[in-house]
Amino acid sequence: MDKHAFIHRLRAICGENIIADEPQLKVYETDGLTAKRRAPWLVVLPSSVKEVQQVVKLCFDAEVPLVARGAGTGLSGGALPHADGVLLILAKLKRILSVDTENRLATVEPGVTNLAISEAVKDRGLYYAPDPSSQVACSIGGNVAENSGGVHCLKYGLTVHNVRRLKIISPTGDLYEVGSHAFDSAGYDLLALLHGSEGMFGIVVEITVALLPIPESVSVVTAGFAAVEDAASAVTDIISAGIIPAGLEMMDKLAIEAAEAYVKAGYPTGAEALLLCELDGIEMELETQLRSLMDILKENGATSIDSATVPEERERLWRGRKAAFPAIGRIAPDYYCMDGTIPRRHLSLVLNRIAALSEEFSLPVANVFHAGDGNLHPLILYDANEADELRRAEEFGARILECCIEAGGTITGEHGVGIEKIDQMCIQFSETELSLFHGVKAAFDEKSILNPGKAVPSLHRCVEFGAQHVHQGKTKFPELDLF
Repeated sequence: MDKHAFIHRLRAICGENIIADEPQLKVYETDGLTAKRRAPWLVVLPSSVKEVQQVVKLCFDAEVPLVARGAGTGLSGGALPHADGVLLILAKLKRILSVDTENRLATVEPGVTNLAISEAVKDRGLYYAPDPSSQVACSIGGNVAENSGGVHCLKYGLTVHNVRRLKIISPTGDLYEVGSHAFDSAGYDLLALLHGSEGMFGIVVEITVALLPIPESVSVVTAGFAAVEDAASAVTDIISAGIIPAGLEMMDKLAIEAAEAYVKAGYPTGAEALLLCELDGIEMELETQLRSLMDILKENGATSIDSATVPEERERLWRGRKAAFPAIGRIAPDYYCMDGTIPRRHLSLVLNRIAALSEEFSLPVANVFHAGDGNLHPLILYDANEADELRRAEEFGARILECCIEAGGTITGEHGVGIEKIDQMCIQFSETELSLFHGVKAAFDEKSILNPGKAVPSLHRCVEFGAQHVHQGKTKFPELDLF
């Protein structure tokens, strides 16, 4: 369709909430994966669900690609625009529609930020559990699209475990609902399928989330270790003891030093690894768990232990972990944040492999991750102004993901696949599995207008990537000896 004619039809729907000027379009050329950039054909900012429906239907009829975007904080290129398509910004849909205190539910629009939900219900003694590190900025619609986690997902689950109902606009512009206010609903479990679908099945325009009571008591403990292996062993022993922390995080030496220099959280800068463990619950139960936790940390050789129960001191201990990413940004011009998940028992093996890869590629790496559920976030430090460093960083990241697969894990824990990890999908899944994924996509989106080219590679792409890599069950890292 002619661009001017298409803009004219869009203006009849959204008025002046359209961006077509080339310099302004460049503002939206990337999401949190800033190494990948592409300006959209057009940007549209609808103000209502009805407008979203009409825009989607127009794109469907004209066969114009459509990419939905929330706050743009995603780290896998999932919201990278299509050069010949519309970028649909949902930031204007930011109302908290209702709060049901009795049933502990809140219904919100997709542009509401993650943290805003908890702030809105705090005076009712409630909160929303999933808390990505970007929770002050990331939107709940994007959380659904990527099935985001956060530091408390070990105990309270990912986004999918905390959402009861969704309202979706299909690629044809129809509005439908999946899930219910109850714990279950009739029919196929489309609610789970839509989480992590990266905007490829429909546009989320309303979310009903489950709320939890604010815990009676909370205690935060940090422990320094002289070896990464000791910290990893402590993680295994904590879970084996039946303790399920609200959060169980780990940082390596470089990350500790960067965070401490940035926010002065009181971390032991001489330690090779730091564990941060948060326990919550009723006071009596917490006291028992805290004693067991301290014993486990000491048995695994903790060289320093700090703990806090009052909110201000708890916040201090968390401050370094929450600020780890910007802290790393102070010591390198650029960093590349990876996201893969492995079984907890292989933490030390995989971290050692990452250290070896760091030497191979001559690029430093800081590890900050959710140790309790094995979700790694290696931060590869590089300088985009130096020839070849971005390419090496990307290849380094790809090797880390392959290592996660070999360890019996997966290439994503909460960031999604987007375009960043699409080639590694060829390694993790067989041709039959990828064909099934494409079949599911076609069932929702027969014209493939929603976020095309993301998350699931074409079989042709996998052949180009290298047929020898596709799900052969062979380890590229035999020294791991994991199978």
